[in-house]
Amino acid sequence: MPRPVVLCADDYALTEGVSRGILDLAQRGRISATGVMANMPGWPRLAAPLRGLGRGTVGIGLHMNLTTGAPLGRMPGLAPAGRLPGLRHLLRRVLPASGAARAAMEAELAAEIARQLDTFEQAHGAAPDFVDGHQHVHALPVVRRALLRVLADRYPAGGARPWLRDPSEGIGAILARGVSADKALVVAALSTGFRRAARAAGFDLNRGFSGFSPLNATTSAARVLERALLRPGPRHLVMCHPGHADEALRALDPAVESRPAELAYLASTAFADLLASRRVILVPRP
Repeated sequence: MPRPVVLCADDYALTEGVSRGILDLAQRGRISATGVMANMPGWPRLAAPLRGLGRGTVGIGLHMNLTTGAPLGRMPGLAPAGRLPGLRHLLRRVLPASGAARAAMEAELAAEIARQLDTFEQAHGAAPDFVDGHQHVHALPVVRRALLRVLADRYPAGGARPWLRDPSEGIGAILARGVSADKALVVAALSTGFRRAARAAGFDLNRGFSGFSPLNATTSAARVLERALLRPGPRHLVMCHPGHADEALRALDPAVESRPAELAYLASTAFADLLASRRVILVPRP
C-alpha cells in the first residue's frame, strides 16, 4: 500500500534564495508543505507566490521563529537589543525558568507568537495549516505553554485548527536511521511532554518524525533523505531545508552549502525514483 508522508521544507522567507528554491520544489510537487518565518522582512513580498499554489496540495504553515532575526515587537526579557537570541541562549533562559520569571517569559513569548500569527495571516490571507518552530523551539516547556495558550484562544475547539509538529521520535527508529541520531535524541528529550500537552489542548499532530542532517556537508543529501524515509511512522513527517545559497543566508544561518545540495536532490529523478521505490506519496498534512 502507498505510504503517505508529509515532506515539509522549513524556512520559507528566511532569504530570497531559500524561498525561491522552496517555491520551485512546491510547483514541481517535490515537497508537500512549507513553513514560513513570518518575522523575516521579506515575508510580505514573498507571500504572493505561495497563494498561487493549489489550495490543499501544499500545506502552508507558520514556522514560528524565536532565534533568528528580529522579533516583531518589544521583547525586553529575551531580545532586549531588538535581536532574537541564538538557540543556546534561549535554552539557557527558558529551561530553568520558574515562578514569576517563568510567568513573565510566557507572557512575552505569547505576545510575539501572536504577532507572528497576525503577520502570517495578513500576508497569506488565511490561517496557517500548521504551526511548528524554527530549531524546534515550539516544543520547549515554557514556549509550548505560551504557544498552546495562544492557539487555543485564537482557534477555538470545534472549528478549523492548525495541526502541530511533534519533533520527537522513538529511540529505535532514530538509531535505525543512523543519521544525526545525536541531534534527534536531544530534540526528542527536550520535547518530552509536548505531544501529551498538545493532544490535551485538542490539537492534531504527526506521528513519526525525521529529516535531521549534520551541519557539515560530509553526508550527502541523498543519504539524509533515504534514511529519513526509513521506518516511517503511521502519520510521518520529514523536514528538509532546501534553497539557493545567497549572501543573506550566509549572514543568518550556519546551514548554507547543504541547502543547494538538498534542492538539487529533491528536484532530481533519483528522488522521484526513491519515492516510487518506497511507495511514498507526498501529502500536505499527516
